[in-house]
Amino acid sequence: MWTLGRQRKRLQPEHSHKPEAIAARLKAGPGHNYLRDFIYGAIDGAITTFAIVSGVAGAGLSSGVVIIMGLANLLADGFSMGVSNYLGTRAEDQLRDKVRAQEDQHIRLYPEGEREEVRQIFALKGFEGDQLEQVVDVITADRQRWIDTMVQDEYGLSLKGGRPLVAGSVTFGAFLLAGALPLVAFLVNWGWPGVIAQPFLMSACLTLVAFFAIGAAKSRYVRQSWYRGGLETVAIGGVAALLAYGVGASLSGLV
Repeated sequence: MWTLGRQRKRLQPEHSHKPEAIAARLKAGPGHNYLRDFIYGAIDGAITTFAIVSGVAGAGLSSGVVIIMGLANLLADGFSMGVSNYLGTRAEDQLRDKVRAQEDQHIRLYPEGEREEVRQIFALKGFEGDQLEQVVDVITADRQRWIDTMVQDEYGLSLKGGRPLVAGSVTFGAFLLAGALPLVAFLVNWGWPGVIAQPFLMSACLTLVAFFAIGAAKSRYVRQSWYRGGLETVAIGGVAALLAYGVGASLSGLV
């Protein structure tokens, strides 16, 4: 009974399926989820900053070097990540606009050819005969609906993307938030020398917590258990940290 109750709880709908609720939701259109942008920035921020901490620790350098290089990474790499995501999201919008303009021109110049494309698209979906022709007539009766269909089914693009500035800001903010954790122990010791006996060990623990928290948070939006999502992210981040520590330790003789 307990297992059945858990299964029912998992199968509960995330939104109402009443006719009026469905109509309102479809009228509003699909929203954009910035989870990918957050995960992208947070994981990279934690990994790259702790990689710097690990490399410096492996090379036996001072805590001051950790702080300088870590803060430089936070600002420079974080800004680069945010700008890159902004430009990437903006490029998707520009590609979508280009495709819409191109399809609008094709419909104007080659209407029968574009109708045939719609016909074949929906034939692949299982429509045939009179039913297929009715679908083609309905789609091509409205120019915007026709263009939307080609954008989605011919080019595989979504009709609406995220806002570039928001996407870039979310990535930059997540990078700063997660990337600052590996530096906390060293910053505390810089302000109050000797308070933390082993700052690298503390940094490693905080970074592992950050990795696990990011993965666990991600699992709330995907079909994955929270502990599995957390352990998956810990494993990925741990490999990066070990590589950085190994490089630092092997090249310590250069400094």
